[in-house]
Amino acid sequence: METGMCLSSSSKSASGRRKDKKLKSSVDYGEQSEMGISKMDIAGTVKESIEIEEIRSNPAKLDSLTVKDLRRLTRSVGISSSGSKQDLISSLKYFSCKGETTIYDSMHMPQGLHACTNVPENNKTRNKRRKHVVENSVSTCDLKTAMEHKESSVEIEEVVETKQSRSHKQTSSRIQVIKFTDQEALLSYGQEPWTVLAHKKPQKEWIPYNPTTMRPPPPCLGTKSMKLLSWNVNGLRALLKLESFSSLQLAKKEDFDVLCLQETKLQEKDVDSIKRNLIDGYDNSFWTCSVSKLGYSGTAVISRIKPISVKYGLGILDHDTEGRIVTVEFDSFYLISAYVPNSGDGLRRLSYRVNQWDPSLGDYMKELEKSKPVILTGDLNCAHEEIDIFNPAGNRRSAGFTDEERESFQKNFLARGFVDTFRKQHPGVVAYSYWGYRHGGRRTNKGWRLDYFLVSETMAEEVHDSYILPDIMGSDHCPVGLILKV
Repeated sequence: METGMCLSSSSKSASGRRKDKKLKSSVDYGEQSEMGISKMDIAGTVKESIEIEEIRSNPAKLDSLTVKDLRRLTRSVGISSSGSKQDLISSLKYFSCKGETTIYDSMHMPQGLHACTNVPENNKTRNKRRKHVVENSVSTCDLKTAMEHKESSVEIEEVVETKQSRSHKQTSSRIQVIKFTDQEALLSYGQEPWTVLAHKKPQKEWIPYNPTTMRPPPPCLGTKSMKLLSWNVNGLRALLKLESFSSLQLAKKEDFDVLCLQETKLQEKDVDSIKRNLIDGYDNSFWTCSVSKLGYSGTAVISRIKPISVKYGLGILDHDTEGRIVTVEFDSFYLISAYVPNSGDGLRRLSYRVNQWDPSLGDYMKELEKSKPVILTGDLNCAHEEIDIFNPAGNRRSAGFTDEERESFQKNFLARGFVDTFRKQHPGVVAYSYWGYRHGGRRTNKGWRLDYFLVSETMAEEVHDSYILPDIMGSDHCPVGLILKV
């Protein structure tokens, strides 16, 4: 019997009345389910809303709550409930600081109601009704698109099968092909793939990175700090041409003091034009370009703070023709924007990388450190540990994860007193900053962590936050950031 069909009161028997009562009960339940709200839900919602408001006025109250209560509250406001007690407290403090409201309307909506239109009540069979629901769930799905790559199109086939009808006719299927070219990639509504643990061989204690819940609140008012951002843009001119990207929006959202760029792929003749069009307030910019191979490599530093001095390269001719290093000096530290050479196809540059480049860069950093602490940021082209790459076993001889590169990273940087700030802050967190264009790596979060902030050990405790911004599109890398108390 179809839900919603009217029954004549004059024709009801005792059994009919019982059936009608059951039908009414099922209809009432269905309406309640579709609304997603019950008296218990409302009571719980009110209680949790009151608790959130109390926390906003007195954040210290969080410390007295049990882990169970903290998890309940995080779930109630729609943020991750995983992690230690301190992680949960930090997440809720961050949420309350933002002044957001809870999202019960979304959380209590039954699965499928976001996507499906209402089903007509006059369908002849349940199979037709079921088929209508399935088809509408695809045709009305609200898809959020975002730029994932610039060079190749992405084709995604979604196959939706309807169950066999009562007459045992052959099962029908419906295929929907959605093509996204240039500045687009497919992300399901509400999906944040980086918040799902994606790793071929995860350890028990590992958890996925969620920048919304794992970042600490901003520094207290009156605390002097600098916000540094670093991004391998994989071609600056191509990025700036994207309709989906706005440098002004990025600057407003992140409010960075210094932006370091890698792989700008600019030629020297392009730099003046770029500098003339910089966002107001960022009047200090320093660029280095490859002269041995045009339209290749290239690094830059863009700053609203005028540096004391600027240096290009390492001061070694063999290393300085590809535009890989810009160093700026501020009052309390040196900042190096670096694009470390990739070992290349067939590992043809592996020997140069680990035997010449890395030792020279390490020596350069230690020399600078004699006068001030040093920060090295950029695409360092090495996933240091197994936690830093989705498929460790399958990439043992891939550039960026060879034993030689990882040992060199340890020997020339970490063992010499430079601290990986993200890993120090998030020791068991799986997070990536690079996803290959092939096979939809970003959509499935099958990535590598190649972008870093390494700091002198003497300033490691001055780091307020080291983070990754996986939601920023426009390149095969995403930006990484550092907030430093100065």
